[in-house]
Amino acid sequence: MNTNKEKADALFRELKIHPELCNILVQRGIDSYEKAKQFFRPQLSDLHDPFLMKDMHKAVERILHAFSSREKILVFGDYDVDGTTSVACMYQFLKQHHSFTDFYIPHRYREGYGISKAGIDFASTNNFTLIISLDCGIKSIELIQYAKGLGIDFIVCDHHLPDDQLPPATAILNPKQKDCHYPYKELCGCGVGFKLITALAQKMSLADDAPYEYLDLVATAIAADIVSITGENRVLAYYGLKKANTNPNFGIQALACLSNHTKDIHINNLVFIIAPRVNAAGRMDDARKAVQMFVSETYEEALHWAEQLHADNDSRKEADMNITEEALAIIGNDEVMIQRRSTVLYQPHWHKGVVGIVASRLIDHYYRPTIVLTQSGEYVAGSARSVSGFNVYEAIHQCRDLLLGYGGHFYAAGMTLANDKVDAFCQRFEEVVEASIHPELLVPEIIVDAEISLADIKQPFYDIICQMEPFGPDNLRPVFVAKKVYNTGWSKVVKENHIRFVLQQGTAKITGIGFNMAEKMPLLEAGKAVDVVFKLDENEWNGEKSLQLKVIDVRITE
Repeated sequence: MNTNKEKADALFRELKIHPELCNILVQRGIDSYEKAKQFFRPQLSDLHDPFLMKDMHKAVERILHAFSSREKILVFGDYDVDGTTSVACMYQFLKQHHSFTDFYIPHRYREGYGISKAGIDFASTNNFTLIISLDCGIKSIELIQYAKGLGIDFIVCDHHLPDDQLPPATAILNPKQKDCHYPYKELCGCGVGFKLITALAQKMSLADDAPYEYLDLVATAIAADIVSITGENRVLAYYGLKKANTNPNFGIQALACLSNHTKDIHINNLVFIIAPRVNAAGRMDDARKAVQMFVSETYEEALHWAEQLHADNDSRKEADMNITEEALAIIGNDEVMIQRRSTVLYQPHWHKGVVGIVASRLIDHYYRPTIVLTQSGEYVAGSARSVSGFNVYEAIHQCRDLLLGYGGHFYAAGMTLANDKVDAFCQRFEEVVEASIHPELLVPEIIVDAEISLADIKQPFYDIICQMEPFGPDNLRPVFVAKKVYNTGWSKVVKENHIRFVLQQGTAKITGIGFNMAEKMPLLEAGKAVDVVFKLDENEWNGEKSLQLKVIDVRITE
């Protein structure tokens, strides 16, 4: 008897919920009543003491010294969601207690990622003597040294993996440092900033709940940065969503309104409604306005900035759609390219802000490591995305002699190169991928959590799944398979590419919807038993709610 089965049986006796749900919980490490209680009922008291983080005392002391000596503090952050929310939280908190505070967001195209020389020069010219960097800085050794020479101290709040050599900052807050004993390692940049705010609030004897006003922004960063939704992140996301639904930041409220979102905000709404609009500011124009929206003191002011982000996002969507269509046409008309193990495409007129998104979309059509390149000033710049299990950063590293610069991680990376190296880079990248990728990695894989029957799908079963929210990495919405089910004959294609149908197994019947799955219609109409992979969803029609299958894949039963 395997131990997981024993644990699931024990959990079933304690929780009295469907055995398959107990199996899923055990697979996710929730294998005791105590852990289940903590999982289903997260408490803010579960958050760790911020002073357990290495250098937290140093950071707090340096900031309080800046308060008492009336120094100018500059809050510096990256141009993405994690960076802009981090800056908004920290800036708002400091500004309440210290009026000599401002913020700085680097321009994506003029300054690039992370701490910039332009940002340090701005600080120096304007007599700032302390910079707090958020979601960046852990690798900025030379730049922080340069700032030190100008009499500017740095506090680095970051969550990216540090190198062996660290920057010469006054304090470095990053739980991923080898000698940092902070119990939870998976915080995002905004999460690290939140811990610093919590530590400052404690030291300043503020109310215990003073930092909680930023929780909806922290949850937005957690959702957008795709960090693990376990431990402390789960608590922060859980209470952040509560705040987003009861007393939201004006910026979140304005973006939800412009997107016609009137229901409760769930984590996927932060990912698909709020995050793209915040990111669009930096992709299409200037991310400063995202911070200005989040720190607005009235709803009207937030709406003014939100409208600009909304417009940026419309431009981003149009660019993204046009480039994706163009890219698919290039691949589709090139026999050699169709057969490759990788995709590398270059067009000088493509918009630099969306090449990463386009690379992800191409993987949906041609499932293989993908790089999309465009002209950026005198050079060519691009973004890479990978398939599950393949380290695209390592593959790019093997082409480094052809590049001017590169950076990134396992699944996503960026690079710059000279115009005359593009063809050689395409060839080399393909050779590296072909030599190192296992053929199985080129076939998309669906991870199924459990097999259930259609008769299992009842409201209490669905209600427990809803209590497993917020979903995200390491706690994904469960994926089920039901085998040997039949199409009742009621099926149709809706809006050209989606399908609706009613499935039956024994006496149990349920409606299913498959988005962009029109090509699967012949399988459903073949009159044979099928296996369906799906997530459970609630459909609302004319005020009536009913459970439905959100189908991911269908195949004829073997």
